[in-house]
Amino acid sequence: MPSIYQIKPAFQNLLRPLVRRLFSNGTTANQITLIAGVGSVVVGLFIASLAQHPWVFALVPAWMIARMALNAIDGMLAREFNQQSRLGAYLNELCDIVADCALILPFALLPGVSLWLVLLVTLLALFSEYTGVLGPMVGASRRYDGPMGKSDRAFVLGVVAAAIAPGWLGAPWINGVFAILAALLICTLVNRVRQGLKEVQPDSPSA
Repeated sequence: MPSIYQIKPAFQNLLRPLVRRLFSNGTTANQITLIAGVGSVVVGLFIASLAQHPWVFALVPAWMIARMALNAIDGMLAREFNQQSRLGAYLNELCDIVADCALILPFALLPGVSLWLVLLVTLLALFSEYTGVLGPMVGASRRYDGPMGKSDRAFVLGVVAAAIAPGWLGAPWINGVFAILAALLICTLVNRVRQGLKEVQPDSPSA
């Protein structure tokens, strides 16, 4: 299934000059990972504290773009400048999960928006990422299959938040979007399991 994740190489090419400069200045992949994770929590808490003012949701698309750039930068620093580490692998996955929770949950504070739908989307986002991480445990690669991967969620939530800020999107529409997100996340979870199993050789003991 198609995913925004597939355009990542082009995005990385745009960032490569900046990545080289950061490396020259001594910046590490783990530092960028932590900045993305902590920054997401700070932004999420700020939005939650002012959720009664729709304009504050304009921060979501702005931060989502910044977070996508930071995620791409930390990966490039790790792979292209020999900064991969076991600690980095833990930080990368854990910070992504924390950031997802911090940026999704504030939507539940909007008047009329279903708390249960927002919680469902948050949990399904966590489950889909965990399913991707499980790939290596069965002999497959870390799975990033769509249709609602991390980059796709960032795009959708950014668009929704951008429409909330000027008051263009009411609670019924937001609930509808979150219901669709939940359905697509279930498809993502199933797709990652299916593709992970398909990747494993039939005669592999772990299959």
